[in-house]
Amino acid sequence: MTNIPDGKMPETPTMSDVARRAGVSAMTVSRALKEGSHVSKETRERIMQAVNELGYVLDQSAGSLSSRRTGFIAAIIPSINNSNFSDTARGITDALEETGLQLLLGYTNYSVEREEELIEAMLRRRPEGIILTGGSHTPKGRRMLEQAGIPVIETWDRPSQPIDKVVGFSNGEAMELLVETLAAKGYRRFGYIGGTTARDTRGSQRRAGFVCALERLNLPADRLISFGVPPISMEQGAQAVVNMLERWPDTQVVLCVSDLSAFGALMECQRRGMKVPEDIAIAGFGDYEIAACCHPRMTTINVDCYGIGRQAALKLTQAIQGVGKPEALTVTDFRVIEREST
Repeated sequence: MTNIPDGKMPETPTMSDVARRAGVSAMTVSRALKEGSHVSKETRERIMQAVNELGYVLDQSAGSLSSRRTGFIAAIIPSINNSNFSDTARGITDALEETGLQLLLGYTNYSVEREEELIEAMLRRRPEGIILTGGSHTPKGRRMLEQAGIPVIETWDRPSQPIDKVVGFSNGEAMELLVETLAAKGYRRFGYIGGTTARDTRGSQRRAGFVCALERLNLPADRLISFGVPPISMEQGAQAVVNMLERWPDTQVVLCVSDLSAFGALMECQRRGMKVPEDIAIAGFGDYEIAACCHPRMTTINVDCYGIGRQAALKLTQAIQGVGKPEALTVTDFRVIEREST
């Protein structure tokens, strides 16, 4: 992690810095970074190594911008068809409405490699600040952000080593609260449905919180089903609950990584003639609109998606405008919404 003096942003690496490290001229660096240029393979590799080590990003706007004010910020979210992240984006745009700043939005499909590509592409256009989802990034992505010289806000998480500032919550603690709430109602045989990979780091944190809470309560924590590559769909949630019931038919309550997978599980149980919650209880995460509209209505965790986006944008604009001193960490609220499915 880069140590930054209080209130100061790091110096943004320049083409000259790359040239010095690579032992070439700035003109050679410029040529090497252009498609189709005639630079030897060895020289280009040396230059690209210097670029990666410094976190340098080519400034495509440098020729036309002298004020360094571009009038926009960037935000990167995992998905554009997930209502939670759509609400976060809406919170950002609403908070920007009176600032004159515009939003450039990108989505990663839960891939940190794709996030790295988007970070570089957006930084080339010199946004005045950037908002990210989560605190897990590739080493190169992190270096570029640390060296960008602009405010960075990480959201939907509480990373142990934040790049700059954070607006988020602990996904693990939120899932622990859900387990504790349901255990207090008398449930003892818990199951969990999540994805098959760690690419959804927030999903992995929820699973860890599930296990942690059950171990603390001295309850079995081994009924874990991993099914589907994140984000898990309704159909995959339906298939996963079948696997759960085949392996542990006496499961009392199933907690899911999201409301979408929980809805799929709920519908599958009903198709099989099982009553929810009498035969099996089901809970989700995220408080999607579908959770309040399905039958029975679904117990879930509300994490104030809109508020996360709004608070992140307000903190970012405060940092950009130099108004006051934005707090490094803003912890957002989460709460259990108990409904008929449990």
